[in-house]
This record gives sequence, structure tokens and C-alpha cells, in this order.
Amino acid sequence: MTYRGRKSSFEKDKAYSMVGFSLNALNYYGDLAPKPSRFSTDISFTKPAIGLTFGHRFGPRYTLLASFMYGTLKGSDAESANKDDSENGVFRYRRNLSFRNRIKELSLVANIDLFDNMATYISRVKWTPYVFAGVAVFAHNPQGQAPATDLQGNPLPEAGKWVNLRPLGTEGQYSELQDGDVNKGIKPYKLIQISIPMGLGARFRLNEVMDLAAEIGFRYTFTDYLDDVSKNYVDLGVLKSPLAQAMSYRSSEIADPSVLQPETARDGKTYMLMAGYGKEHPDNLRGNKNDKDIYMVTTIRLTYILGKTFHRAKFR
Repeated sequence: MTYRGRKSSFEKDKAYSMVGFSLNALNYYGDLAPKPSRFSTDISFTKPAIGLTFGHRFGPRYTLLASFMYGTLKGSDAESANKDDSENGVFRYRRNLSFRNRIKELSLVANIDLFDNMATYISRVKWTPYVFAGVAVFAHNPQGQAPATDLQGNPLPEAGKWVNLRPLGTEGQYSELQDGDVNKGIKPYKLIQISIPMGLGARFRLNEVMDLAAEIGFRYTFTDYLDDVSKNYVDLGVLKSPLAQAMSYRSSEIADPSVLQPETARDGKTYMLMAGYGKEHPDNLRGNKNDKDIYMVTTIRLTYILGKTFHRAKFR
């Protein structure tokens, strides 16, 4: 007779749960990036975030992680765009838009390890690379810092304060746009959104009950409004308040007065505008509606295996 042995398997008693704490770095990819490339970002705007995780290892290679993360995204044309770049940077610099967005994210992702562990947690591998993917729900609220005056030169009560941009409808979301206007039919964007987390990492065993992981991942979102910028400029006269006008069009703040031209808007008032900015026209782009926004999360995570203890040798 030939003994074939017993096929190894991952029984329920080998599964375990864990909790973790992470320090993260966030980077934004969108309309206010330095270059038109989809994966252009300004590293100087890297912002910190913190996270909490609960995980369950249910197979030799498979772990399911539920996480909460809180952090901030930020972007600025004036600080990121190269005004000496005549092909595209100068146009972004002249646009002069900026934002910050505080992100609260709940995610559920599956980790797949390269190296498997058929035994208990005690015999888990010393280190393993892994890939992950899942789904996330996040709350966001883009804000901008109000200028000192409105477009007529009058002091703004909100000067210097961070104001919520969505209620202002900076691209005409709450305005009565005319037939033929490029942004006709635009609707307010949602502050609760879904994203797809994807990435890779490596996990290292520190001792019997603690692991350290380092990973980098991208959140592919279904919105183009993390920065409150997506479509065309609208006629300033249709916007609902001086603050909305000031946050929609900011080119005059950095422009040489000699290049500004008087334009009469639909409210009958005259505004000093830079050519190509702040006026309703199919060619006056404020953003690129064809690319959704992305943010990158770089993570260092410390995890602790629940319900397990150190096993130390005993001597007489």
C-alpha cells in the first residue's frame, strides 16, 4: 500500500481577527494638478490622515479589512502650476483656483497575499507582498478660502475664511441658465460618494501577535468635484451672490490690471475679466469633465492579532 497523506487545508481554528491603527499620506489627482496628465500631482500638498482597521483572516492567502480613515486633500493653481510653461501651466496659473477637502472614508477591501500560510497565526510567514481591491464610501466637502473683496471691489464678510463651495454653485448649479449655455442642466454634486480602492503592499511579522504593513493605493472615484471644478465658466451675472462670483472666477486676483477687459454680465453689472476666464463661452473651460478625480493613499499600518498571546518556553 502507498500512503498518500492528508491534504492540507485551512481549518476554521486557524482563522483569526485583528485590529490596526494606520498613519496615511493623501495626494490629490484632478483638475487643479500641475499638468493635464491624469496622474499629475503636487507632492508638496501631501496631507496626513489617520485610520482604524478591523480585519479577519479567513484563508491561507486571504484577509478582509474594514477601515475608517480621516484626512485632507488640497490643491492650488497658483502654487502648483508653472506660469512659465506656455503650453499649459500658464493657463492653470491664470485660473488661480484652489481648494481643500476633508475626507471621511469607510472601506472594505480584500487582501491577497503572495505567500500563503496554511498553519496557525504562530507560523505565519515573516513577510509577504500582497495586492488589494474593494469598495469605499466617503463623505467630502470641498472648501475654498475667500478673497478680501468681491469682483466689484467691495469687502467680503467671509474674507480669509474657508467657505463651503457646493452651496455656492460656482459652475451654475443653482442658476437659471439659458438654452445654449454650455452648463445648461448641471446639477449639484453629491457629498457622499463611492470609490474603488486598489493597490499593493507588503506585510512584515514583528512578533507572534503584531504585524507592520506598508502599502500604496489609489481611490478611483465617480465624481469630478473633489475640487469643485469640472466644466465651463458661467456668466457671472447668473450666480446667486457676490461670494459665489468671487469663488467661481479668481483670475483677476493675480492678473496684471492692464490685461483685464470690462465685460457686462446678465445682471447688468460690469466686471473686469481676463480673456478666456469668467465668461460664458464653449471655449472657456474651467475644468475637464471627462476625467474623474482620484486620490492616492500611502499607508503604514500596525496590527494586533486579537485573542492570541505570546507562547514562551518554560524551564525548570
